[in-house]
Amino acid sequence: MPLSLDGEALRLKDDDDVAVALRPLAPGEQVRFPDRTIAVTVAVPSGHKLAVRAIEAGALIRKYGQVIGRAVAPIAAGEHVHVHNVEGTRGRGDLAEVTP
Repeated sequence: MPLSLDGEALRLKDDDDVAVALRPLAPGEQVRFPDRTIAVTVAVPSGHKLAVRAIEAGALIRKYGQVIGRAVAPIAAGEHVHVHNVEGTRGRGDLAEVTP
């Protein structure tokens, strides 16, 4: 599990699209991983997700190496990833089950 170099976020798998904030993150802060640095663009509460790369609208989003939802709008690297920009894809009767 790649912990950020400063201990502020955790990316569970290298190919995850998101990391989990381990403390509240403010706009302008930087979260550094061995392979990238992410500039926080909006406040991200502790325990919430932060995009580690740009995610296109409609793209599947991975956390734990598993699909956790689909972006309903473009999400910039450093942006808060939550119910305002992600729709669930599992357990919904109106969508076919998403497979990675």
